[in-house]
Order: sequence, then structure tokens, then C-alpha cells
Amino acid sequence: MSSAAYRPPRSRRRRPSLRWSALIAVVLVTLGGLAVATDALGAGRLFDRAVARIDRIIAGPVPDRATVETVLVTPRPATMAPSPTRTAAAAPSATAGATGSTAPTASLELTPEPTPARVPVDVDIAVDPAGIFASEVKDTWCSPAGVQITLAFLGKADTSVAFQRELQSRVHEWESYSDSHNGDWGPAAMALALDAYGAPGYEVHAYKTRQDALRDAASAIESTGSPVILLAWRGAHTWVMTGFRADADPAVFPDATVAGAYIVDPWYPRVSSIWGPSDPPGTFQDNSEMVRNFLVWKRPEGHYPKRDGLFVAVVPTMKVSAGD
Repeated sequence: MSSAAYRPPRSRRRRPSLRWSALIAVVLVTLGGLAVATDALGAGRLFDRAVARIDRIIAGPVPDRATVETVLVTPRPATMAPSPTRTAAAAPSATAGATGSTAPTASLELTPEPTPARVPVDVDIAVDPAGIFASEVKDTWCSPAGVQITLAFLGKADTSVAFQRELQSRVHEWESYSDSHNGDWGPAAMALALDAYGAPGYEVHAYKTRQDALRDAASAIESTGSPVILLAWRGAHTWVMTGFRADADPAVFPDATVAGAYIVDPWYPRVSSIWGPSDPPGTFQDNSEMVRNFLVWKRPEGHYPKRDGLFVAVVPTMKVSAGD
């Protein structure tokens, strides 16, 4: 018998088989996918941000190129006299003819036009707001969704997820640093996207007061029959304005007070932790809601000299035919 001390055999640690490893991996991937899909603990938003960062890296630096300028709109004078109409009236003339006789000649008198009645107006060009509505596919896609809603109203697009994804995929064709320091969408990119899909003439307007913005938007809706895109939430969100209520017609009375706007909100049916629940398409947002949501431009990524501290909107300036 050997004198060496007896050592018991080592116990072998059992390792999980490949089958169990594969099963665990499938479960983890599935749970991760469900977390992203249901946005559990914000996983969906984190995933979207990661994808956006990758997209930005692939697209390269934000191009510093010319784009649609932001135009500061000054309000019309508050009082405007009705324009006179010239009418001919017979009056005796002191001019003698060759025979020495006098003949009547026509003189011009100024006759004022009738003053239009100042009555409240209620205008909404969207007959079926739900029919043109498109919810933003991702909670950062309010801009392509707002453009899509506008194009759908004009008969230039449908309300499908596929079309919204198509719009989003083209944003790097229209982005510029002066429009959005972060890249991606800004109001100028929205105007360029509208033009690319058959809705030319949209401009980026800035205003010193909310009433100036709403009056100009209301007048544009009346004259063109096209929606206006308002930059809500300090420039972080888009509202599509299809109508308004006012104590007088803003196109006729520059001092008309706009009491609110009919809005198609691509955020619906989401609830914001900051701005609260969204409303169904076509909801009339009264003055208190406009004051709460339609605020001056202020972006955290940097300064925009032509927009900071101003109300901003993407406004139509011409009529668009559905057949164009």
C-alpha cells in the first residue's frame, strides 16, 4: 500500500449544455425585444436614440448649406381705412368750345366702399380630420408626421406608416445646420419636403407675438386653402393647424383676435409627461391651450438668431391643386 496520502477524486462542475445556452440567449433576446416594443422602462426610447446616433454617424456631419430662410413677419397696421372707389359724375365745365358754347365734362368723385361687417368667424378647412391623420411612428417623428398630414390634406400622400418612413428616410436631403444644429428635421426641412412632394410655396415665418402668428396663419389658411404647421413646445413639436375661430375675419381686420385653432396633432394618442395627454384630430384648442403649447422658439442645442424668442410656423403662400 502506497504511503501517499489519499486524495478523493475532484468533482467536476457541470456546465450548461449548448442547448440550455441557446435557450437562455433566445429568452434574453425575446425579453429585450418585448421591452423595446412595449417601451418597458424606456427601453424603446433608448433603442430609438441609439439607432438615431448610428444614423447620424452614417450620414456624417450636418451640412452647413443654404436652405429656406426664416422670415420675420411684421403685423399689418391695426386700423385700415376702406379703399375709395372712383366713379364718374357729370358736372358743368367752364371750358368753351370753338363755337363758344360750353359742354359738360366728367369729373371724378371719391365714393367709399361699404365697410365689411365685423362678425365672428369659425373656419376649418379639414372636413374629415381623422381621414388625414397620421400618428408619428416614433415619438421623435412629429416632423415627418406633420408633413405627411399636410400632404394628405392636399391629396399628395396617404397616411400609411410606409409613407412616413419614406419621408424620414429622405430627411438628409433637406437638413442643414442653420435649420437644425442637431441635423434631421427643422422647419426649413419641412418646407423643402412639402415642395418635393408637390406642395410648393411654404415658407418659414417668425412672429413677435402669438396673436401675430395666429392671425397670419388664419389669413394664409383662408387665402390658400392649405394647412399651416405650427412649431409647438418651444420648437420641439409640430401641430397642423387647419382652422380657427376669431371675433372678426383676420384677412379683413388686422386687429381681429384669434381665439384658438383647430389642430391635428401627430402626438395623439400619446401622453407626455411634460405636456399632458394629446387630443383627437380636429380638436379646437382654445386660447389657454395655445398659450400652454404654442410657445416661443427655444432649443437646447444652441442659438438660432432668426428664431430665438419668436413664434415660428411653416406657412403656405399659394394655392396647391390636388392635380399638380
